[in-house]
Amino acid sequence: MSDVYLGYDPFGERKVAIKVAREEKLRDSQHGARSRKLFFNEAKVAGMLRHPNIIEVHDANVEGDVWYIVMEYVAGGQTLHSFSRPDVLLPIHDVVRIIFKCAKALDHAHRKGIVHRDIKPKNILLTREREVKIGDFGIALLTHLDVTETQVHGHVGSPLYMSPEQMLDGAITNRSDIFSIGVVMYELLTGRHPFAARSLPAIVHQITQIAHTPLREIRPDVPRVLQSILDRALRKDPAKRYQTCMDLVGDLSLVFDEMNLAEEEISNREKFNLIKELRFFREFDVAEIWEVITATSWEEYGAGADIFEAGELDNSFYIIVSGTVVVQKGERVVDSLERGDCFGESGFIAGKVRPVGIVAKTEVTVMKVRTSLIERTSLACQLRFHKVFLNNLVERLSLTSDKMPQSAIS
Repeated sequence: MSDVYLGYDPFGERKVAIKVAREEKLRDSQHGARSRKLFFNEAKVAGMLRHPNIIEVHDANVEGDVWYIVMEYVAGGQTLHSFSRPDVLLPIHDVVRIIFKCAKALDHAHRKGIVHRDIKPKNILLTREREVKIGDFGIALLTHLDVTETQVHGHVGSPLYMSPEQMLDGAITNRSDIFSIGVVMYELLTGRHPFAARSLPAIVHQITQIAHTPLREIRPDVPRVLQSILDRALRKDPAKRYQTCMDLVGDLSLVFDEMNLAEEEISNREKFNLIKELRFFREFDVAEIWEVITATSWEEYGAGADIFEAGELDNSFYIIVSGTVVVQKGERVVDSLERGDCFGESGFIAGKVRPVGIVAKTEVTVMKVRTSLIERTSLACQLRFHKVFLNNLVERLSLTSDKMPQSAIS
């Protein structure tokens, strides 16, 4: 479809990748219209997404006969295909971390109404720093009716990674991507494809009718919970799979717990030093701080990334460890929060949808607190946490009411 060049953006002072559509593909009498749709679709879809684990599109244009997309350049990146053979498998915890981040990135896309439809090892890059980047949204499906003119319909994608409903020309939803990411995870853990066959009809039969070999029959060393997660992701019936990628993310967190791994590569000692001076933890003793560290997950976001969006259902509470975030109501910025500040109280208490969105203004690290995890700590730690949480909430409400005009209060 295209050639990719290394370029330099003098305005952004950065290297970029420039994807240039091949002219003969665009002008082909039989497939030209489809090629033009794929080009516009990739530019439109990728431009809608801002996530640290999705390759960013900076620009797209048509100049004369040259159709091009300017995107983030990933120096030294390798696709996951490089780690899909039995002799080059990654450690289990690295695979879990990669799929965890892929699932979070896909959840971001799904919330924007975008289904990738072509998740496979060759479309996922691993940077030199072992960061994950999903790319190639050319055949992505947009569920918004106002953009159907750029859609490519029918059997599109890579057969070995298609979901059963894709094979059978059924309804395509976010759960199709969940099946595909399950196939990728199976391959990364075993070096084998779960539905490999010698012909396309045989592949269709395998994917739609034949159960995959259980993971632990090939890799007895993987945690049992990981086999259960994979089995659910690879269910033939979409209704029996994970319903959202965040459901998959939640269960993958259990694997981190079982393998005694932190979600990010920050040591517990580093975490302790980062949070012990935060206002939220001033009343905690040393033992209680350590309990909270083991009962929370840590997440990092690049500048401009959505931490959560308005209307999102989430029962987590967040404490900013470093960086700055902005609170958005629609397109309007209504507040700015910095190191030591908290957000997400309403979802944590009542599990309601978020009334506002939170966007990282700078690079941000947050502690993510869930009720189920705090309940694992000692009673004294729980009481301390909820006391400080409620005091923080009362203070926030007081500040909010002080800012309201008197007429609104009366």
